[in-house]
Amino acid sequence: MEFEKLGELYEQLEKLTKRKEMVRLLADFLRDLRAEEAGPACSMFLGPAFSVGWATVRDAVLAATGLKADDFWETFNKTGDLGEATKLLFTRRRVRVVPLTATPLTVLEVWRVLEKLRTVPSLQQKRRLLEGLFNSCSPVGAKFLAKVLTGEMRAGVGEGLLRQALAEVYRVSGEEVKAACTFGSLPQVADALGRGRGLGVFMLRLFQPVSPMLAESARDVSEALREHGGRTFLEFKLDGARVQIHVQREKVAIFTRNRADVSRYMPEIVGQVRELGLREAILEGEVIAHAQGSPLPFQFLMRRFRRKEPEKAPGISLRLCFFDLLYLDGKPMLGEPYVVRRKGLEEIAGERVVERREVGGVEEGEEFLRRALSLGHEGVVAKAPDTSYFPGRREKAWLKIKPVFTLDLVITAAEWGYGRRAGYLSDYYLAALDEKSGKFEVVGKTFKGLTNLELEEMTKRLRALQTKAEGRKVTVRPEIVVEVSFNQVQRSSKYPSGVALRFARIERIRDDKRPEEVDTLERVRELLFRQPS
Repeated sequence: MEFEKLGELYEQLEKLTKRKEMVRLLADFLRDLRAEEAGPACSMFLGPAFSVGWATVRDAVLAATGLKADDFWETFNKTGDLGEATKLLFTRRRVRVVPLTATPLTVLEVWRVLEKLRTVPSLQQKRRLLEGLFNSCSPVGAKFLAKVLTGEMRAGVGEGLLRQALAEVYRVSGEEVKAACTFGSLPQVADALGRGRGLGVFMLRLFQPVSPMLAESARDVSEALREHGGRTFLEFKLDGARVQIHVQREKVAIFTRNRADVSRYMPEIVGQVRELGLREAILEGEVIAHAQGSPLPFQFLMRRFRRKEPEKAPGISLRLCFFDLLYLDGKPMLGEPYVVRRKGLEEIAGERVVERREVGGVEEGEEFLRRALSLGHEGVVAKAPDTSYFPGRREKAWLKIKPVFTLDLVITAAEWGYGRRAGYLSDYYLAALDEKSGKFEVVGKTFKGLTNLELEEMTKRLRALQTKAEGRKVTVRPEIVVEVSFNQVQRSSKYPSGVALRFARIERIRDDKRPEEVDTLERVRELLFRQPS
């Protein structure tokens, strides 16, 4: 299929607001794809990162059009959108390279170049590849390509819509597609359906990471005990990076919650796993950084993942603490109760298992929570004894308990500060995901929580994500996720969402989370109604 058709579909979707109409349009499009095009097309609509910076895309657009930087910024400032600006620039292009072949650019041709971008080391090589693509694009195709490269999709097409469309086209249930996506990415599922392989290949398998089970929030130990029928198990909630470990004898792979393989960044953790002498296993745990016997903040760990090569800091060690067992020596453990999985985990991992306590009363639960906090941990997680493991689902069978409410939100805009914060983008607009519209809705602002060094770094990152500037306010692409603490949700007419966080404070930057993983607007409103009047 011609790549331009994807761009035309995107523009049609931009004009729609009703979910059913969008699903129908996507389904009609998917039916016309060749078998091998389904996966790449879905991947492009989800707007994945291809190791290409915003500035590199801008430079490639200018090279393909023969226009100047002033032309770009004039157009961009009018539209506030890189894709729209690219389309307009291509209607004014001063140069036009004649392709070697007269055939239009296809979906698979673009996909092969995008895949190559993942491995090309230099910016110059990436720019040459992008110039080649843009040279063969129409204005509509160039707009879509710019959005694919930067992940700046605004047509409301997320995994939910694509899952529904795939279910309709390939005559399977939406639940079957959703279940398959817990054992593989949506593009992988689309590829299997497109090629007629079905969904049977998506099951619990070694070295195919599983979507993690997630915890709801509880206000206190008392609430957790009520939800779990008067008895629960409390585990330390560590301030680290959640990982999934796949083991087959000496072969060890460590995956993040986003399915990225980070084994090369933490060789000492690979070594710790090998010391267990396991035959076959899939385990979950938390990697935490330690110095002088005390846990270090989460941000230290994230620096490891940003470096091209692992780098150890003197006096600082990484430790792995296990908290769940999903598979052992040929036996899937997902359907086993928590107490059975925990027992199996203790038998193979011993002292490397996170500390826990069975509690049946508020007082002993609060004492364990205080112990966790005194050791520098975030809080505790309450786990119901008889619950199975539900991949990809947020369940009340697991309840995280912290001293204050926290939500994971995405920054959609920021304002230039003044006084001691002059020169920094330091007043941040915090947004939750409205699952009905697929858009991010602002639920509060804050300038609290970041150090001066973090303010400087955040300003650089936000300026690179800037889409529009109006006075002091800078609108940015919603990519940076932050964990925000607050003490209350209140009604507010200030924001279209109708709610606002009181005393919001950024606790940490969540580079391990994608924007679509932030808390939902429904969750924020639920907290509003759960509060004492």
